[in-house]
Amino acid sequence: MITLLAEAQQKFFRAAGTPHDPKVEIAFNRYYTYEGLVDYLQQIAKAHPELTKLESIGKSYEGREIWTLTVTDFSVGKADEKPAMWIDGNIHSNEIQGAEFALYTAWYLTEMHGDNAFIQELLADKTFYIAPTINPDARNNFFLEPNTASSPRSGMMVLDNDGDGLAGEDMMDDLDGNGSITMMIRKSPTGRFIKDPQDPRRLIEVDEDEMGEYEYLGQEGLDNDGDGRVNEDGIGYYDPNRDWGWNWQPDYVQRGALRYPFTLPENRAVMEFVMAHPNIAGAQSYHNSGGMILRGPGAEEDVNTYNRTDIQIYDALAKKGEELMPGYRYLTVYKDLYSVFGGELDWFYGNRGIFTYSNELMTSYLYFHQNAGRGNQDEQLKVDEYLTFGDAFVDWTEYEHPTYGTVEIGGFKKNFGRAHPGFLLEQDAHRNSAFTIFHAYHTPKLSVMDVKETDLGGGLKEIIATIYNERMMPTHASQDLKYNIERPDYVSISGAKVIAGFVVEDEDMKKYTEQKNSPAKIAVENIPGMSAVKVRWIVSSANNYSITVDSAKGGKASWSK
Repeated sequence: MITLLAEAQQKFFRAAGTPHDPKVEIAFNRYYTYEGLVDYLQQIAKAHPELTKLESIGKSYEGREIWTLTVTDFSVGKADEKPAMWIDGNIHSNEIQGAEFALYTAWYLTEMHGDNAFIQELLADKTFYIAPTINPDARNNFFLEPNTASSPRSGMMVLDNDGDGLAGEDMMDDLDGNGSITMMIRKSPTGRFIKDPQDPRRLIEVDEDEMGEYEYLGQEGLDNDGDGRVNEDGIGYYDPNRDWGWNWQPDYVQRGALRYPFTLPENRAVMEFVMAHPNIAGAQSYHNSGGMILRGPGAEEDVNTYNRTDIQIYDALAKKGEELMPGYRYLTVYKDLYSVFGGELDWFYGNRGIFTYSNELMTSYLYFHQNAGRGNQDEQLKVDEYLTFGDAFVDWTEYEHPTYGTVEIGGFKKNFGRAHPGFLLEQDAHRNSAFTIFHAYHTPKLSVMDVKETDLGGGLKEIIATIYNERMMPTHASQDLKYNIERPDYVSISGAKVIAGFVVEDEDMKKYTEQKNSPAKIAVENIPGMSAVKVRWIVSSANNYSITVDSAKGGKASWSK
């Protein structure tokens, strides 16, 4: 009662599952520039020094720091000795909300830690490495310069996109000065469209035997280089998600690839950080849009990279994700979308054995729960009429164009369609964060249990210890085992004189594999999820001894007599 009265006196009341008195106040119904993101990361780090460490892992093409926030309970073990989850967003610069979703996860974990037992246990056991934007340069360009909802997808390198020997000579032109590149139409006696009498925002095509009034001219802009095309030589075009060093292909095979894997400094910084942190067992990358939970492989050539055991784990995690995120579908990239070579998703799993998803954020299901599909104009116009009240659409307005004469400029703004409207942003951020937390929870958790001693006579004892993995994910993915990516797990005994050490293959049938070198420190190939391995020692003088487990992706565990 005292707590309820105190909260009432503060003029708010606790909502279930939400930080009720955060040290850092962040509104998750809007988007933040790079500078805004950095400011909030710094605030979180300052407010929660016992749970966070903020560091730059490298610089972008234009020299911006790529900030990464480590979140864990530093009072309970070292961050790099716990199973870890990597989270990034905004590799495609127009896919903006990934940064807010990653920021939300950092904010939620730190602010809920003081009040929530589950989060306390999670951060005692796990580490989160969170990089909200790994394309900071072009993120700011999307916000601060004229763009469509789909531009720029790349970073800020200016290339010769139209192949005329010049670079960047026909950039976007914001003719009406509103920050969004929309569409141009004009009246034409041969036009095949009319404005809908019921809704003048919409152009509808007339029947074959009817006269139209308007024609589409394409994107708002000018032909600055006189080549008969508009806005065709802007920033990019390359694709940061075709730059990773797994099954990389050159541009003539994979559109968007640059010179070689990790051409881009942003991706190279992420790669180097991940390589330096072998405790990363799970990863999540945020994109938009379409409401998808994606796993690899990106290309059919890699279909055998993912074996059945690992796919079962991917399936179990993602099926829970479909429950947590209504309207999202679990898909495989090459089979359900298209082929991708040199993608981040495949590099994380293929090169590092890290269970990784890419979520395509925002699904039209969130509007009216109807699954109308991405880019459904009828639904989007309805949203603009009844939910955003005209704020998502630029009404058709006349403009005197130097090439086309009198045109009308209008259409959906760049911040609508692919990006969440503000009222849906926090809900979907929380649901996606819940999925990522579920993923992180199921990275390995090891314990030493059921230690048994048997007196063999002659001053010798047999000690058998069971090492149990309490979560779904193994300490080594099948890809890891196939290529020996990471070291084995080590189970050690101290305080006893070890005569021999074994991995137990079948305790009942007394089948053991002896490790003749360094028998006190037994190398275990893998500890599967929700399963156990056993080790056996023959020892002498073992009165007070301890057993420890040391796994790169599974963390540490110990038992003492």
